[in-house]
Amino acid sequence: MEFLDIEKDTKVYPGEYLLHKPTSQIVMCGAYKKAEGLVRFLARGKLDEDRVENFQRLQLSREERKTQRLKRQCTGCKKR
Repeated sequence: MEFLDIEKDTKVYPGEYLLHKPTSQIVMCGAYKKAEGLVRFLARGKLDEDRVENFQRLQLSREERKTQRLKRQCTGCKKR
């Protein structure tokens, strides 16, 4: 897992996971206000805003993405 700085020409999408450097937490992006230089994010169940300079993007390799993949089916029905 690598952390990349967010540049002025970088696109940040809602639902993307970011590293919030001041708190060292991985948070979910809610909105990216490029003109104002702000990111609205969800952390610990609260919505908050901070400057773009305080965030880094997460970049996973292909192998890490495969291990992070979720199962599509519930295992509860298989037992019946």
